[in-house]
Amino acid sequence: MFCRARWLRGQAVCVMLLVSLSVLPGSAVAGDSLANLQSLLRATASGEMAFTQTVTAPAKANRTKRKNAVSNGTMRFFRPGKFRFDYTQPFAQSIVGDGATLWLWDPDLNQVTARNQQAALGNTPAALVVSNGDLTALSVHYTLTARPDQGGLQWVEAIPKLVDGSLQSVRVGFDSQQLRALVMLDNFGQTSDMRFDRLRALPPEAVDAAFRFTPPPGADVIRP
Repeated sequence: MFCRARWLRGQAVCVMLLVSLSVLPGSAVAGDSLANLQSLLRATASGEMAFTQTVTAPAKANRTKRKNAVSNGTMRFFRPGKFRFDYTQPFAQSIVGDGATLWLWDPDLNQVTARNQQAALGNTPAALVVSNGDLTALSVHYTLTARPDQGGLQWVEAIPKLVDGSLQSVRVGFDSQQLRALVMLDNFGQTSDMRFDRLRALPPEAVDAAFRFTPPPGADVIRP
């Protein structure tokens, strides 16, 4: 089963990195992947994409096969700082950043976790990139490396310079149009591979409602 707790508590880094990525202008297709990623980060202020996420847990000592879990949903973003992930399969849950508070909503548990968004993200790739789309700021805390093209995509890898968090590496895959893949490896050996459908415009009139979250009546609200 997809590990809710680990995703909700430990993958905010990757959620916010996704928020910062959108459409890559055609003029940036040819050339260095890092320069192309910089263009991608600055290209589009808002949008929404469907995604499929495959989480692969490391094989246990008495097993040779790794266990996979697949989930689906929709991601919306509005730079700077606002995003929403709505998971629909295999169970519903939402992760909403309204610019001030990071809300984690689990309907099955009837539980909401609310944290200060800036404090929760710290110096993660997303917290830096989502604010200004500047790879120079990101490179202060992460080593960025262009990787060989694979599967028709360009790739850039980000590795933390200080090994003190849950994230080992993030690989970003994109084509001439938009973000297509995000592959995350955590320090538990778990891999999360997210693949994205076509980017769609987010109607201006839908922005306020999309990134507003109010805890449902009767829900347990936890503020760590």
